[in-house]
Amino acid sequence: MHSTTAKLRVDVERIWRAGVAAVLPERLIPEHVQVDGDRLVICDDEYDLRRIRRIAIVGAGKAAGAMGIALEQVLGPQLLAEKDVHGWINVPADCVLPAQRIRLHAARPAGMNEPRPEGVEGTRRILEIVEKLIADDLCICVLTGGGSALLPAPVPEISLAEKLQLTKLLSAAGANIEQLNTVRSQVSSVKCGGLARQCRAGQLVTLLISDVLGDRLDIIASGPTVESKATAADALQVLADLRLTHELAVRGVVDYLRQRSPTKNKCDQPVPTRARHSPHYVLGNNAAAVDAAGVEAERLGYSHAMTSATKAEGAAEDVGRHLAKMAVKMRDEPGPDCLISGGEPTVTLVEESRRGRGGRNQQLCLAVLEELGDCHGIAFLSAGTDGEDGPTNAAGAIVTESVMQLSKLQQLEPHDFLEQNDAYTFFQKTGGLFFTGPTHTNVCDLRVIAVARR
Repeated sequence: MHSTTAKLRVDVERIWRAGVAAVLPERLIPEHVQVDGDRLVICDDEYDLRRIRRIAIVGAGKAAGAMGIALEQVLGPQLLAEKDVHGWINVPADCVLPAQRIRLHAARPAGMNEPRPEGVEGTRRILEIVEKLIADDLCICVLTGGGSALLPAPVPEISLAEKLQLTKLLSAAGANIEQLNTVRSQVSSVKCGGLARQCRAGQLVTLLISDVLGDRLDIIASGPTVESKATAADALQVLADLRLTHELAVRGVVDYLRQRSPTKNKCDQPVPTRARHSPHYVLGNNAAAVDAAGVEAERLGYSHAMTSATKAEGAAEDVGRHLAKMAVKMRDEPGPDCLISGGEPTVTLVEESRRGRGGRNQQLCLAVLEELGDCHGIAFLSAGTDGEDGPTNAAGAIVTESVMQLSKLQQLEPHDFLEQNDAYTFFQKTGGLFFTGPTHTNVCDLRVIAVARR
């Protein structure tokens, strides 16, 4: 039934795209937020619109802009005017969309996932908005993956340049999202509940699309509206685990963290009672995308298995080799003929002088190809649900028999490209790159294997 390489490739793409479609803001927001007469209903909670004077919508993330626009559509023209709906959302430059009442601000260039001066300015404007709210106002904060880099506000003791260097070193050392955000939250004025502390609204509600395995609220976008339990000591431990403590480039950060109480949270002031008890709603996550992809696989006639990681997966190369072995087993033995998985592995980068181009999904796919040796009857796709994979314009890559044949014709050695973090170049030469452009959502990575029996 699924006998050709071309059909397998088309099928894994369709299954992947169905998973992403299920976690798009324009689908999630109307599912979870409705206006019913004088009530604003968010999930199972109701908010009395008669007691709300103004509504401010703020936030940050790759999907946050689309969330804000979807909220405008749910509220409708009458409420937008009556409640003086306004706000500011920091997004990547390629995620700026036309909105009615909310300002979508380009807080960083496309493909550059790091804190920038324009992000600092956008964060300042967000804090200005929430500080001007009063007791009968409602503040809705929308947060998604990418929010940490898009919402920079370094503590006075740390410069933006130092924070940028810190982020680069953490990423190059293979830090996972929990490690990254544990450190970043301790050198920020807005993360770790900082936005909630400065918000003067009577009600603060946070809507999230999670890019964090396990959906920890203090890790998603580094928890601007969550009082975190992380301490300076926790941040120092991460730096020690990654062998970064003695790096000259982060000496100022290390000194700052060491000056703080070993067990004291960065947040000197407690989050106000109203904010501390404000609800957080996770509207979409990796598991939801995996489930939706499974529905599409079944519709296409596959007998599928599914798994969504709930904690850090480890090195992309190791995850790829494991999935390659699963693909061979599915092809050669009875059982499911499609495996859908979700997660977010890490990549440790070689020194910059040797480093090529790529992202964790491309690195994972190259490890799959190297492990397989024979791709007959197998198609494998791994891509970031946000449409970005590392500092490249590809979302990820696809491994098929034709990709492997082209690599052999060109005498390309996968191992050489793996060692140089240069998977992009390998798949560019073999037709394996997978492009989507910005998807306006972000729920980690989604991977699909489809096989045809021998």
